[in-house]
Amino acid sequence: MAPAKVVKKESVYTIDCSGPASDGILDTAALENYLVTRIKVDGRTQNLGKNIAVSRNNNEIKVTVSPSVQFSKRYLKYLTKKYLKKSSLRDWLRVVASSKSAYEIRYYNVDQAADEE
Repeated sequence: MAPAKVVKKESVYTIDCSGPASDGILDTAALENYLVTRIKVDGRTQNLGKNIAVSRNNNEIKVTVSPSVQFSKRYLKYLTKKYLKKSSLRDWLRVVASSKSAYEIRYYNVDQAADEE
């Protein structure tokens, strides 16, 4: 008995940078470049080829990752957090899941944190 073939649907992951990008704090071009250089395919960086496409939309507030191979949404969050840390923005920005296939970069809510103390 032969194993059933697993049909993998292609998914598209987005990172919405609208808040920090509109304020001029976050550079989406640099984030896109960081993802292109750091995403690993078959255990090697800079090995995207035709397997994974990373792009920005015209108004430069969203970065889109379109994999055709197995790819974890969690890995995308990990790399985004590493980019924020490298850019010294991790103290002010956080990565939050806004939908099943999208992340959003938001500011920490400082007022709420002060109220809790």
